[in-house]
Amino acid sequence: MADIRPGWCEIRLPYREDLCQQHGFFHAGITTTVVDSAGGYAGFSLMAPGSSVLSVEFKINLLAPGDGELLIATGEVVKPGKNLVIARGDVYVVKGMKTTHCAMMQQTLVTMHGKADNGGETK
Repeated sequence: MADIRPGWCEIRLPYREDLCQQHGFFHAGITTTVVDSAGGYAGFSLMAPGSSVLSVEFKINLLAPGDGELLIATGEVVKPGKNLVIARGDVYVVKGMKTTHCAMMQQTLVTMHGKADNGGETK
């Protein structure tokens, strides 16, 4: 995570071969995961203490191949709400001195009131 502030988050992911598809581009699943997380953290940053967040839906458009050495995903809250939060996300790939907008997302998050994250433990 590179930066987080109320309603906004940026995640940076350096190139690794195991994150890529057969042509050496960042895999669409990785691109989607990173922007979903950025949007989720942006929304979570505005939620009440003792709550947690879940994505309930998102739409992603892949605009260009993820061809580069760094993936940058940003998430921003468009409309905060007590139960549902609408966020958007953008993904950029950096190759040398060139930055390319490679994906965009719209997302709906749900606030899980009174359900703090449990650190992966099952109840």
